Amino acid sequence: MKPAQTKPQMQFNQLIKNRRQELGYTLRKFCEAKGYDPSYISRIENGLLNPPTDQEKLRGLAIALEYEDGTPDWVHFFDSAAAYKYEFPSDIKENFPKVVEFLPAFYRAVRKEKVTETDIKTLLNTLRQDQ
Repeated sequence: MKPAQTKPQMQFNQLIKNRRQELGYTLRKFCEAKGYDPSYISRIENGLLNPPTDQEKLRGLAIALEYEDGTPDWVHFFDSAAAYKYEFPSDIKENFPKVVEFLPAFYRAVRKEKVTETDIKTLLNTLRQDQ
């Protein structure tokens, strides 16, 4: 599932704050209603704490923010948490373990160097085999 494309990309901390506000909660009311410590959520929203590393805690936060499991927004939430920590999302690591081998091709593309057709075909074939 692809991340939500209609919303601008933003850092995880801003995503949390915006979502809480979209739901109509002040920080204190959100924490009171959802069982979180206000200082903990405040530190995440202000970028002083990274997203939880424990997937169950991260899942709990997604549920508290009323994201629906399996939706593009749900996936975007988890992708944003991983990106904030400079990691691959857990589903990518689990389902496509060979993806790390193709990071050099990705880096070349990002640097606008030439990515060969062979690089692309090899990547696609590997991803298909991993499914």
